Amino acid sequence: MRKTTAVKITVWTVVLAAAAVGVWLMVRPSVSGEITVQTVRVSRGNISNSVTATGTVEPVTLVEVGTQVSGIIDKLYVDYNDRVTAGQLIAEMDKVTLESDLEEAEAQLASSKTEYEYRMKEYLRTKQLYEKELVSDAEYDEALYLYETAKNTYAQRQASIVGIRRNLGYATITSPIDGVVISRAVEEGQTVAAGFETPTLFTIANDLTDMQVIADVDEADIGYVQEGQRVDFTVDAYPDDVFTGTVEQVRLEATTESSVVTYEVVITAYNPELKLKPGLTANVTIYTLERNNVCCVPSKALRFVPDPGMMESMGYSLAVPEAGKKGPMAPENICWVLNGTQLEPRTVTVGQSDGEMTEIISGVTEGETVVTGVQTAVLPVKAAQQERSPFMPGPPR
Repeated sequence: MRKTTAVKITVWTVVLAAAAVGVWLMVRPSVSGEITVQTVRVSRGNISNSVTATGTVEPVTLVEVGTQVSGIIDKLYVDYNDRVTAGQLIAEMDKVTLESDLEEAEAQLASSKTEYEYRMKEYLRTKQLYEKELVSDAEYDEALYLYETAKNTYAQRQASIVGIRRNLGYATITSPIDGVVISRAVEEGQTVAAGFETPTLFTIANDLTDMQVIADVDEADIGYVQEGQRVDFTVDAYPDDVFTGTVEQVRLEATTESSVVTYEVVITAYNPELKLKPGLTANVTIYTLERNNVCCVPSKALRFVPDPGMMESMGYSLAVPEAGKKGPMAPENICWVLNGTQLEPRTVTVGQSDGEMTEIISGVTEGETVVTGVQTAVLPVKAAQQERSPFMPGPPR
């Protein structure tokens, strides 16, 4: 008996729920569309386009100091972050071997000089005798040969000692510029070998208050980038700070990596607080177009072409000039100005555009209302027009 009662209650619950859904479907509000025109007032604003890229913060002048001679680093006089001046002694190499080579070269130079002077006197004596026909041709030729050989050997020794003295000077390493040591690649006692390339001992940046960003700009955007354009960039080290600069150089050499072609753009970066450090990654925005406080309208207002029949049904009239009656007017040069219930076409001169807004040089004035399009307004329908359920009987005919 209890099971039969429970089943009946369940059935009635389902029936009541279905009835409630049907009532909601009958009385729920419907919507209907009403077509209206979209308008906007001509106003002043800013128009800008930009190109984004990533780059690396670098010093403007970065010098790698190396050595042209092989040997052992004897003494280091500077370390990381030390400030140096041009000509300041920063390191010395072991000079024992180089000084020994210099002494040997000086001794050979002195010996070759003595030989040269002796052979020259001998040659002059033989020449005088030869002119008097007191010596044979063979003796004269031999004296001349020995003299020329000694002369060439002496000249060779002179050139050799110049190179040895210069190498000895290279063992004393000085700073070529005023700046800051940002890298030191050697330790005292370390042996460096100057073979096919000069080993780098120090890296010195000239002035860290004047930095630059080397940005890689995609080939699709490089055509818009020009020298002198304003740049904003951020670095991850200071996410809340926005740094500014200008495009200083657009380099012509392309870099291809994984079939992606980019070009290097050099951007100045003033760094008075020394926040920017060499090697930081910069997120760069290059403003390729900037027009501030210009008269502008939405770009879609220049693409709007009214339908005469639709406008008439909405209660608007079109004031088409005589020139327009003779042929179609170019939409990109026409703005439709709304005066009361009349749409008047205006031929305008356009300037720059960022895609969304377009600069208007002449044709319309600030404060006028232009039409940008039409839209459908969603409104509730009266109860008499509400949707009926298919299960409800219709009204009597």
